[in-house]
Amino acid sequence: MRIARFLTRDGRVLSGRVVDEDTAEPIDGDVFGAHTIVPRRVNVARWLAPVVPPNIFAIGRNYAAHAKETGSQVPEAPLIFMKATTSVLDPGGEIVLPAPAPSEVDFEAELAIVIGRRTKDVSEAEALNCVFGYTCANDVSARDCQRNDKQWARAKGFDTFCPLGPWIVTRDELDAAACPIRSRLNGAVMQDSNTRDMIHGCAKLVSYVSHQFTLLPGTLILTGTPEGVGFARKPPVFLKPGDTIEVEIGGIGVLRNTVRAASA
Repeated sequence: MRIARFLTRDGRVLSGRVVDEDTAEPIDGDVFGAHTIVPRRVNVARWLAPVVPPNIFAIGRNYAAHAKETGSQVPEAPLIFMKATTSVLDPGGEIVLPAPAPSEVDFEAELAIVIGRRTKDVSEAEALNCVFGYTCANDVSARDCQRNDKQWARAKGFDTFCPLGPWIVTRDELDAAACPIRSRLNGAVMQDSNTRDMIHGCAKLVSYVSHQFTLLPGTLILTGTPEGVGFARKPPVFLKPGDTIEVEIGGIGVLRNTVRAASA
């Protein structure tokens, strides 16, 4: 099942089951708890980020080829960092090149895990039972901030630096261990890999992160990006105003965003 948040043509924000590109059936109740799907089609004016996450955890260097292209060691345990919840951006929204650091903004195609229930210290064997579903994410990153700062909060946390969508595919309908994952910049393929190449799979990540933090319903875990990011290319490729960047994950869909400069 595909679950989305959307704006209706009369201005309401609803969650619902995706019927097609233009319509959905609304959900009555808590998406992550007791709810029913109302058998009534609603016209969608615009798709929104499919979840409003209470926390966003992300995993660094989780594809060996990406670690190699950046000249980094592969960590033995998952490398966790966080993104600001205010960085979430709707599908179709504009990534804003931030005024403090507009010159080296990069893209990272990622599979995002959406947690479905309160989770703490879950075993790897039981971890996927705590997953609601999966969506596409772009871990947009200001590389100069990442290089110069002692930690990644600013580089990863600017407003609009976490595009999500276009919807969540529920866990029962997606084999997240074998999904093609790609990014395209203005139609040209930049990244082309498969989630089977992740060093730590989804069950391991959910279990590991839950042993560090309590995971609330709607929490996101971004699972890392494959090789092909812009700053590792020769010459480097960074996002610029007018660009269109896409993240496509097999079985989920395409997350598409445009890029603009910050307003003066």
